[in-house]
Amino acid sequence: MSVLIRKRRTLHLPITLSVVLMGLNIALMVCWIVFLAKSFQYTALTIGTVLFALVLVGLTIYLVLSIKSIRLHQRQVNFVDSVTHELKSPIAAVRLYLDTLRLRQVTLDAAQRAECYEVMEAELTRLELLINQLLEVGRLERIGEESDPEDVALTPLLERSLRAACTHHKVDEATVFELDMEPAVVHARPLVLEMMFGNLLDNAVKYAGDPPKVDVQVRVRHRRVIVRVADNGPGVPRDQRKKIFDLFYRGGNELERTRKGTGLGLYIVRTLVHFLKGRVTVYDRFGQTGSIFEVDLPGRSM
Repeated sequence: MSVLIRKRRTLHLPITLSVVLMGLNIALMVCWIVFLAKSFQYTALTIGTVLFALVLVGLTIYLVLSIKSIRLHQRQVNFVDSVTHELKSPIAAVRLYLDTLRLRQVTLDAAQRAECYEVMEAELTRLELLINQLLEVGRLERIGEESDPEDVALTPLLERSLRAACTHHKVDEATVFELDMEPAVVHARPLVLEMMFGNLLDNAVKYAGDPPKVDVQVRVRHRRVIVRVADNGPGVPRDQRKKIFDLFYRGGNELERTRKGTGLGLYIVRTLVHFLKGRVTVYDRFGQTGSIFEVDLPGRSM
């Protein structure tokens, strides 16, 4: 079973087969029309043309569904690759440092032991974050029922989220983030906003440049709250700007990728934004490298 799951399907076969069948169908339909037109059999001509058209429509639907299915399969394979690596890496690191502490407990000084404990704690935190993200996806459908909505001030919530992102990626908050936030309130469940902006800001730091720079801007316009998160990373290609919000989607092959991830973060962001009757878009930074993720939510000034 694992071999079957790991086998990477391609789009070549369904596309080639569908194009060939469509070509044969069109050729046969043309011959049918010419033959019946010469014989003046207009009733049979009409019925045959409709049937051939239905076959052509069916082949087109088959092609579209096959492409969607294979793309989903490819995203799932990437997801399995990513999660397998993300789960194994911290476990292997913790095992290594535990072995070091056990075998060299006499020779290690206090500073070296403290370093081992610090690394193990960081790896376990990384593992915990991955597990929490997986659990978040499972909770998306019922998260709106877990608490009552309330007026939530965005500034302190965003500050907590960006601090968590900096801690996760081991970067200095003061040098990474530039904040320009008008006081704003969104009527929502706090957990929904924390999950949404936590994933968005973590994604911004992860894909920012070296050194990472992330600008966070909050504006209130006509009872809408606009949150813009701009990074100095490589940006998002135009043909991927909708796909990146799909479940499991990550550009390229997981085994060839340098940045870690699961393809869940932006899916969580989009799902929660839609739950709050908002919208999320991504576009280029004018005159600079990087991307801007814009979240538009119902809200007001404080």
